[in-house]
Amino acid sequence: MSVETDGRSAHRDPEALLRQIEAVERAEHRGQLKIFLGYASGVGKSFKLFDEGRRRHERGEDVVVAAAQSDSTPEVAQVIRTLENVPTREVGGVPVIDVPAVIARRPQVCLIDGLAYDNPPASRHRKRYEDVEELLETGISILTSINLEYIAEQQEFVRGILGKTKTDTVPQDFIDRADEVVVVDAPPEADEAIGAHKLSQLRQRALLLTADVIDRQLEAYLRLHGLQSSWGTQERILVCMTPRANAGKMLASGRRNADRFHGELFAIYVTQDNLTPEDRMALERNATLARAQEAHVEIMEGKDPIKTILEYAQKQGITQIFVGHNLRRTWRARLGGTPLDRLIRDAEGIDVRVFPQ
Repeated sequence: MSVETDGRSAHRDPEALLRQIEAVERAEHRGQLKIFLGYASGVGKSFKLFDEGRRRHERGEDVVVAAAQSDSTPEVAQVIRTLENVPTREVGGVPVIDVPAVIARRPQVCLIDGLAYDNPPASRHRKRYEDVEELLETGISILTSINLEYIAEQQEFVRGILGKTKTDTVPQDFIDRADEVVVVDAPPEADEAIGAHKLSQLRQRALLLTADVIDRQLEAYLRLHGLQSSWGTQERILVCMTPRANAGKMLASGRRNADRFHGELFAIYVTQDNLTPEDRMALERNATLARAQEAHVEIMEGKDPIKTILEYAQKQGITQIFVGHNLRRTWRARLGGTPLDRLIRDAEGIDVRVFPQ
């Protein structure tokens, strides 16, 4: 185990260092969780899951099967027969994972098809994903599978597309803690059953969910190793408000993009001298619009507005800046450049999107 830090931080906060060391040790002891995520039924998650188990076994890893679907296809059943099985046990006539038996067998890798099952009353755990959590805590790595419609926080979205969802669910935060999530693409014939447009929406949602998991893995790695990060890799959009900018259009576009990529929306105004009463009213309206779009609103002071905006953007980890601009250029602006030219030039690593006003 190695922990990266410096003598000064350790001297300042030994309790924080201890928490960091404990977190690293827990992470090293815990098994790895890999999830095969489908966005439609019948995409082949089970085959992908067990075929990876077979390949790991052939490479010399100790692999067992702890749960398989009762209606597995012949191709899946054939792969399962090549692997060692830890039999399920009956609780009220329902097969459940024999968690103590798996722990006693202590394989390197355990295959569990169908993560989103509710266990019957009197089971060791209420939900199958809780069985998986216990196995992970013992250091056993898990390969498992789930469809998008079984993730609790995704059900409203799926219901809007398919008109239905499932009753057995897994919370989003469990998926977020996975070490790897693999999206299993639907075969061409799924277009006929679901519709190409609906299938595309579901696929995009699954890919965004996977991107979120990667973001959280990065943040967790930085925390474990004592590294600082003021933002994730998701979009963080900053709308620059002025009395004459089309703030409503910029804020609406910013909110759509933030929602699409699970990002955050910010709005800023740098105070100016000699504002007219009409200008002040326009700014108040814009600030109200920004709060209605659930933006983080900041009113800031600075003699150099461009410098103030860029310093704020760097501090907040902004990835896109939205700014309004009158595209007509005076001869003086053509010679010396405009504040927008300077903003674009100095916004290193930040995209600047211009909205005509």
